Amino acid sequence: MVNVVSRWSPGDYAQNAAFVPELGTAAVQLLNPRPGELILDIGCGDGTLTAKIGEAGARAIGLDSSPEMVEAARARGVDAFLADAEALDLDAQVERFGRFDAVFSNAALHWMLDPDAVATGVFGVLKEGGRFVGEMGGAGNLALLRAAIREELTERGYRLPDEDPAWYPTVEEFTRLYAVAGFTEIQAQRTDRPTELPTGVHGWVKTFRAGLLDLAMVPEWERDTVAAAIEERAAPDLRKPDGTYFADYVRLRFSMTKPE
Repeated sequence: MVNVVSRWSPGDYAQNAAFVPELGTAAVQLLNPRPGELILDIGCGDGTLTAKIGEAGARAIGLDSSPEMVEAARARGVDAFLADAEALDLDAQVERFGRFDAVFSNAALHWMLDPDAVATGVFGVLKEGGRFVGEMGGAGNLALLRAAIREELTERGYRLPDEDPAWYPTVEEFTRLYAVAGFTEIQAQRTDRPTELPTGVHGWVKTFRAGLLDLAMVPEWERDTVAAAIEERAAPDLRKPDGTYFADYVRLRFSMTKPE
């Protein structure tokens, strides 16, 4: 089932979130795509990194659960299709493409709330000896920013789920889950990565938490005011001396192999 708070606007994403694929370039380098390889990009978004994988000579296929983002990826020339990575139809994917030499994912797995299903699906679409490489939010991701959002919305009388609808695992939790799925040679590293927000916390909230605002039933006409109030609340922790803002990102970068 697609995470109800994972809602994306390609326009907002291009304006406020260009840093995501830019910082994901290191994960593409870890993937090291090779000419002629068939590679699946799970949670491809607007296809920026999928296209970069294709530039290496690989045949890159994008998958995303957002119709708007799939359309944006296709407009970029990426071969993208709409699908839920938590419910991959393995027979259909294999029949359509064959098995993949590699699977890649950047800044997407943390939105998928059934990680066991994702791991099983990725394992199933890979060739023997294939690799799964990528990056996602790790334990502690956005703790300060998420707290500011929750406090502001709660004070305004909006109701939120007890836990944020996201999966930010520890290295140990992540490694164990993918080992159970059958992967070997699992390498996972957690890194604190404070990240400058080019349009401040205000722009970040409207882009990355649009679905959460939907869930809380924040009306469209109040969202600018709410986002500005969240930015002000977060300022003591996330505003730099020059007046710009950063997000307290924590990333988990990984690679693993499906055994021969």
